[in-house]
Amino acid sequence: MKLLLDTHIWLWSLLEPERLSKRVTRALEDVQNELWLSPVSTWELVILVDKGRVVLDRAVDTWVSDNMKRIPFREAPLTHEVALETHRVVLPHRDPADKFLVATANIFDLTLVTADKRLIAAARVNTLAN
Repeated sequence: MKLLLDTHIWLWSLLEPERLSKRVTRALEDVQNELWLSPVSTWELVILVDKGRVVLDRAVDTWVSDNMKRIPFREAPLTHEVALETHRVVLPHRDPADKFLVATANIFDLTLVTADKRLIAAARVNTLAN
């Protein structure tokens, strides 16, 4: 399975793994699964750090670099096709990051791993619920 991690799932997996369900933990640890991460999630992390909502033990760029070496995520490209797909993504909220993540999952045939009930209920995308 090709799994695109929602930003909070990525952060929980590294900072608060106890917040992940057993099902999601098993999926993330299964070497048969491909783990994908969007640069949109890195952008969201930068915003969260800047606002003080996430505190890291080192500079955000170093933290991301170190963790990308530790966990071999595939980078989900932010392409023109993905950007255009956001036009077709209808969500009950206006979060542009969520639109990009759903569009990315659709374009690259990925399963979005999320705990966001709004995405699970509304998005026309394969999801793995936490």
